[in-house]
Amino acid sequence: MKTLLLLPFFALLMVTSCQDEVTEITQPEETEALAPNSELTNLMFSTSTMDGSADNIIDHASCTSVELPVTVIVNGLEIIIDSEADFKVIEAIFNEFEDDEDKLDIVFPITIILSSHEEIVIENRTQLEALIKECKGENEQDDDIECIDFKYPISFSVYDIQFQIIDVITIESDRELYLFLKRVKNEKGFLASLNFPVTMVLSDETEITVNNNIELARTIKEAKDACDEDDDNDYGDDDFTKERLDELLVTCPWVVYEFERNANNLNGQYREYIMAFKEDNVVKVHTRAGTIITGTWSTRVTDNGALIQLEFDALVDFTLEWFVYDLEPGKIKLFKAGGNKIILKKNCDIVVDITKERIENYLQECFWRVHRLSVDGVENDIDYIGTPLKFFENNVVKIRVDGEFVTGTYSVLSFNDGFVLQIQIEGKANLQLEWLVTFLEPGLIKLENLGNRDDKMVLYRHCVDVDDDLIYIDGVLITGEWEVALYQDGDVNKTENYFMYTVDFQVTGRVKITDPNYGEFSGSWLAYRNEGLYLGMFFRDYEPFNALNYRWKIVEVSPNRIELKDFSSTGEVERTLVLEKRN
Repeated sequence: MKTLLLLPFFALLMVTSCQDEVTEITQPEETEALAPNSELTNLMFSTSTMDGSADNIIDHASCTSVELPVTVIVNGLEIIIDSEADFKVIEAIFNEFEDDEDKLDIVFPITIILSSHEEIVIENRTQLEALIKECKGENEQDDDIECIDFKYPISFSVYDIQFQIIDVITIESDRELYLFLKRVKNEKGFLASLNFPVTMVLSDETEITVNNNIELARTIKEAKDACDEDDDNDYGDDDFTKERLDELLVTCPWVVYEFERNANNLNGQYREYIMAFKEDNVVKVHTRAGTIITGTWSTRVTDNGALIQLEFDALVDFTLEWFVYDLEPGKIKLFKAGGNKIILKKNCDIVVDITKERIENYLQECFWRVHRLSVDGVENDIDYIGTPLKFFENNVVKIRVDGEFVTGTYSVLSFNDGFVLQIQIEGKANLQLEWLVTFLEPGLIKLENLGNRDDKMVLYRHCVDVDDDLIYIDGVLITGEWEVALYQDGDVNKTENYFMYTVDFQVTGRVKITDPNYGEFSGSWLAYRNEGLYLGMFFRDYEPFNALNYRWKIVEVSPNRIELKDFSSTGEVERTLVLEKRN
């Protein structure tokens, strides 16, 4: 039986049973054994070494880390540091004024974690400074490798001198790996080999699967100098050189995620504006209306960190010299005293040079489903659950309703500095507006009505034939007939409302409901992916199934059972629907 319970859906392709999972270990070759001082063993050892650079703004030492929580006094203000996120609070205080002297005092005693993962208690500043002196100096290369990590768990085979496996040891953390490799390096006669495949994670969260010792050594060596290890006394990567910061800015477009000016929240005005930094120090801002505003940018680096100067004639809220408050993979946070903040997220898929041909090409790829449709203050997207759109080359558009295609027309027209999508489908008045394209990437299109900019539509691309999970789910649903085994609405069990009904998911996208007393009626269904897997169903006003008009999160699926849930914004289960295959 193939069963999925809150797991990635590719697990559906794996055969499981009611027995405990067994890890198959292949007898290793002798050449795969880890030698005590081999290049690979040393590379793995350095990768598992504790990295203490994250809290350098507190302890000024990359070979130590302060165990949290810890209390510090920053420029006279006492702060309890509970998590790494609080390091940003320290830096914000430091960056508030350029001409003051920043000071941080630690409230002792504290616990220090060494690069060997050993923990020791430090009673005063003198003991801490003595420990820091044992470390390498600021900005000097240390022994740990920070730009790549193992994805745990991993396992090792341990064997005797006849090369027979005597144990399999599972490793769950850097600390466990470090201690295990110490045995390999120091314990005479201790023979072990790593069980492959193993997944490695780069600093930008990219995952690489390796299948043998040679691939692993090459992957670590190629990655170990591929990021800024940030081993100085500041926090975050705002210690970039000017050259590295400039290079980062021009790599891809950046999307405005948060915006504050003079302590005023301007998210509604500037969220999803796109900034494209050019190498000639020109920056182009693409508004949601499709307008392009051109300005200039420049950077400089001071003792307090890096700064970005933005200048626009038409965007005074952006015009300021901003401190680079924090840099994370794919994200930049800008800050200026007085309640000014911008958070930018990198998105290399965004199309900043929108053309009529590009819009048409994207539309003609796969189906598109209406994720959001708001017209005149009314959310109309429920009417399009399970009814995807398909755009064709000859300006024909079709919408699939109850398994049948309704045909209409569409066109992409140039309008001022942007482009408008017009759709004409009989009976679909809320689609038949002049939709200005405000955001475009290969799998996502956002639109606003020219006549009322509060009217919005969001389309997501739907390509079922390239998604193994959706292929599996569709195959399960269209095989046989189903019945409602459970419908729980809050605390009320309403399953009896669906007694004797038969649910038949058809390959056309039609779902046929049969009632032995009153005949049959039809609805629409669509299984799709959106940061998870969902089943959308729409039955119009047909009772009692109109209560199921919803996009249901799929939490479990097998050939004979599918469990669906409706979650609130806080993660609470509001409704549960279980369908089971009829005998």
